[in-house]
Amino acid sequence: MSSKVIIELKTCNILGVNINVTNMQDTINVITKNLEDIKGNYICVSNVHTTVMSYENEKYKNIQNSGFMALPDGKPLSIVSKKRGFKDAERVTGPDLMEEIFKISEEQGYSHYFYGSTQDTLDKLRVKLNNKYPNMKISGMYSPPFRKLTEKEDEKIVENINKNNPDFVWVGLGAPKQEIWMSEHKHKIDGLMLGVGAGFDYHAGNISRAPYWMQKMSLEWLYRLLQDPKRLFKRYFITNLKFIKLIMLDKS
Repeated sequence: MSSKVIIELKTCNILGVNINVTNMQDTINVITKNLEDIKGNYICVSNVHTTVMSYENEKYKNIQNSGFMALPDGKPLSIVSKKRGFKDAERVTGPDLMEEIFKISEEQGYSHYFYGSTQDTLDKLRVKLNNKYPNMKISGMYSPPFRKLTEKEDEKIVENINKNNPDFVWVGLGAPKQEIWMSEHKHKIDGLMLGVGAGFDYHAGNISRAPYWMQKMSLEWLYRLLQDPKRLFKRYFITNLKFIKLIMLDKS
């Protein structure tokens, strides 16, 4: 962690994961004011799913705790932080963080690389971003194959990313794959890596955000579940129940 951090990075330990106590504006401030020092590091966008996985997998928990920040994307994480005395804890979602950084990128000259998802989604994403932020620099996009890359393939990708010199490297591989990838590439990738899961799909227009009232009531998971019940049932319903049980027993 950089010694030049302007805003103190407070954390709340939730099931062994050090979740940052922050809000959107403080998060933007700490990233932008320290960007040159934290390039090569990564930020996890954490939720109930990743926190329960971390509780059950020590290696993954270490990955969550070894990045520059672990942001409370899931509202239950900010609620737990509030209940534990951090009254200023707020939610910082991946799609919203992307949006806020995109907004200031034209003025600040930030460049962006997008790693993950499908080529179709990346093509849609490029069109959407070019229309909304015509002066934002997109330095590259890459959809990796759905298999383990060879060492040579990986080296070529790292070379390509660094050659394009992005400030931000958005990683959309889904959890836990994206966090593992960022950890393996810490200090190999020159830009700041951020694992944003379905953030690519949101900004490409593939899926829609839950209504604001559902977000405020911690029901965004239900909205996502209704959109894709077959894939998300275990992740949201079963994992959420497990999280509630573990939090009730957690003495940290």
